[in-house]
Amino acid sequence: MLTDRAKEILNGAEQKMQEAALYLEEDLKGYRVGKASPTILNGVTVNYYGTPTPIVQVASVSTTDARTIAIQPWEKNMIPAIEKAIMDANLGFTPMNNGEIIRCVVPALTEERRKELVKKAKAAGESAKVVVRNARRDAIELLKKAQKNEGMSEDTEKEGEDEVQKITDKFVKNVDELVSAKEKEILTV
Repeated sequence: MLTDRAKEILNGAEQKMQEAALYLEEDLKGYRVGKASPTILNGVTVNYYGTPTPIVQVASVSTTDARTIAIQPWEKNMIPAIEKAIMDANLGFTPMNNGEIIRCVVPALTEERRKELVKKAKAAGESAKVVVRNARRDAIELLKKAQKNEGMSEDTEKEGEDEVQKITDKFVKNVDELVSAKEKEILTV
């Protein structure tokens, strides 16, 4: 039977693992797979009066069709800064403006770019797994300390370690599924 302290340690580890999986899921949404999506610009920041600011905070970002992203800055003087930020982000497309709206036509992915994105997705997945494993390691250390210093029984500590491993396996599987789904999406022509 797990003690309250053991449950507290397990909940903390599970929360860290959950955050890693959610972060990966959000990160993978930004991978451009040949169709326009405002999330492609999520990581792009523009210099707004000396402060790096996400594009979505200085402009309205939408998709006009399956291949075009429209960016309408709230201040016209932001157009050059937004274009520069998009170019600097190296997203694989060139912004064009008509003086009021910036349009980005998202080209179809080349085979080389697809392989690059798959590699990037796998690397992001590995990073998430490292966070999950670190949470497992930290939880096991806390369980061992609790056994040594707080009088937790050895059986409870072992049971806690088994539970941490089950939670870890669940989140590693979750990360693998996320990466696999994104890989399939990227490679689908």
